[in-house]
Formats: sequence, structure tokens, C-alpha cells
Amino acid sequence: MIVVSDTSPVLNLERIGRLELLPALYRQVLIPTAVYVELRGSPSAPARQIDVDVFPWLIVATATDRQLVEDLRAKLDVGEAEAIALALERRADLLLVDEKRARRTATASGLSVTGLLGVIVQAKHAGVIDAARPILDDLIRTARFWIGPLLYAEVLERLGEG
Repeated sequence: MIVVSDTSPVLNLERIGRLELLPALYRQVLIPTAVYVELRGSPSAPARQIDVDVFPWLIVATATDRQLVEDLRAKLDVGEAEAIALALERRADLLLVDEKRARRTATASGLSVTGLLGVIVQAKHAGVIDAARPILDDLIRTARFWIGPLLYAEVLERLGEG
């Protein structure tokens, strides 16, 4: 299975100490160069840095169709644009991305897409986690990941935790 990720799923799972969900579900995850740079952060913001290189299952790959990346940049940030281009080039089975506009663009391009909440749902269904609620709560409180109250309730209801 080929899985490509944008910054948000990796960053937010790392912030709550649950990054192990990604290799447990997908074995390896490709990230484009721009996502690697975003995850590495900057010396001026050390609290936001992730040492991506210590995760052997996180593979940095380059989107080679620079024209496609530039075309996508007209409406998306560079990480999203490169993630979509890489997913298309590698014929990915799944793209992990949270931002609504990027999800719509990826879906319109024929990609299968899920976001961070979809990863949590899949982890519960696969038996990788026992309960989603504590993870969702950590995402909200610790990572400051926004989940609307209706969506929060819908996810928990769908997983039998409502």
C-alpha cells in the first residue's frame, strides 16, 4: 500500500505522542520534500521541530512534476501541492490530508483521501487502539487540532463510543 501524507497528520500525531499509529496502519508513509521541511521546523521555533530522520518508516520523496506543483500552488500551500503531486505520481492508494480545499482538489484528481480523524477511525477498526475518545481529546487539548462538536460526536457514535 502506498500512502502519502501532508504535514498535519504527522505533526498532530507527534504532538500527542501517537505517531506510531501511522506505521502500525500503513507500514511506511511517503512525505514530499516540502512536508519534510515543514516538519523539521526552524531553529527559531524549536518546539515545533520533529526529527523526521529518526523514523525509518517515514520516507522523504520528491514530486518530480514541478509544473503540476506550481499549478496546485495557485490554490494550495506548498506541502499540500507537493503531497498531491507525489500521490498522483506514485499512484498512491491513500493521501493523508486535513485541509478542506486540498481534500477537494485531491479527490477531484482521483485520489483516495482521508484525514487525521479517518486515521483514528481506521486505527480503532483495525484494533490498533482500544478507544478513540482519549486520542481525539488529546488532539483537541494538546495539539490544538480543531474538531467541531458535531463531527466529534459523529466520529464517536460511528465507533460505538458515543
